[in-house]
Amino acid sequence: MFEARAIGNIPKPELYREIAQQLEALLEGERDLVANAANTAALVFQTLPDLNWTGFYFLRDGNQLVLGPFQGRPACVRIPVGQGVCGTAAARRESIVVADVEVFPGHIACDTASRSELVVPLIAGDRLIGVLDLDSPLPSRFDAEDRAGVESLTAIYMAAINADQVVNAIHAT
Repeated sequence: MFEARAIGNIPKPELYREIAQQLEALLEGERDLVANAANTAALVFQTLPDLNWTGFYFLRDGNQLVLGPFQGRPACVRIPVGQGVCGTAAARRESIVVADVEVFPGHIACDTASRSELVVPLIAGDRLIGVLDLDSPLPSRFDAEDRAGVESLTAIYMAAINADQVVNAIHAT
């Protein structure tokens, strides 16, 4: 059985390398899209400091992100592509770091305690399948090192999942 190892106060690049090693071990041998999303969200939520929400949204019907596995308070279920931080990251197909969500145009407040946000799109080949969303109650919690670190974690997740499930997830309603 996998057990997450506690990580002390270390520099961010080292922190993300440690989380990446744990994530690779956690996902090893499992290819299920949802199971791996659940464990990825749980590991990230447990090991990264100062988070109040971590989770996945998956693309449905080509224009909506639908809530997937997460850790934290109940969340918005559907987010149109192009709206809010998650929808904007999905539309642009690029990661977005928001220092203060209250000044982000069109921010969708699923949890009013959230002050900053990092969203990383999940891309399979040339297809968007969803996003990984991290929220913090601290303003300016995320920076370029967090962006790079979380992008490396989503790459591990994407490498672990079953390609057929990715295509099915895109077309699911």
